[in-house]
Amino acid sequence: MDFGSIHIDHIGIATSDLESASHFWKLIGLIQGSEDETVVEQGVTTRFFSTSPPDESVEQHPPMIELLQPTSAETPIGNFLAKRGPGIQQLCFRVEKLQQLIDYLLDNGIQMIDAEPKLGAGGSQIAFVHPKSTGGVLVELKQSNH
Repeated sequence: MDFGSIHIDHIGIATSDLESASHFWKLIGLIQGSEDETVVEQGVTTRFFSTSPPDESVEQHPPMIELLQPTSAETPIGNFLAKRGPGIQQLCFRVEKLQQLIDYLLDNGIQMIDAEPKLGAGGSQIAFVHPKSTGGVLVELKQSNH
């Protein structure tokens, strides 16, 4: 099955406060993105930190840290914080052909939370793989529109 290349895109970290959670990442030299984004469909405000400056000569960006602050307690990130507290919430892979990868995983017995892509941060299409199929890790798959 051809679903293209796959790269680590970011690690999502749940937090109840973007400002206090940003302190460490700034101290170690990560580069904060230009602005936060509220993704209404996901009930979250995101803030990205890059591990190095973007390389204009290539289309791919370096792996990033994504801080996730819930917009309310009744959102996926709000529920995560209530159950587990702050910490790593998901590992995201950037893929070229998201729907083909979803279909391939489903055909091979992998349990998906999302059988169809949905809207994520930055206008990307995303889908989540259920932790029961990944050894306990929530995996986000992301196809960028860029």
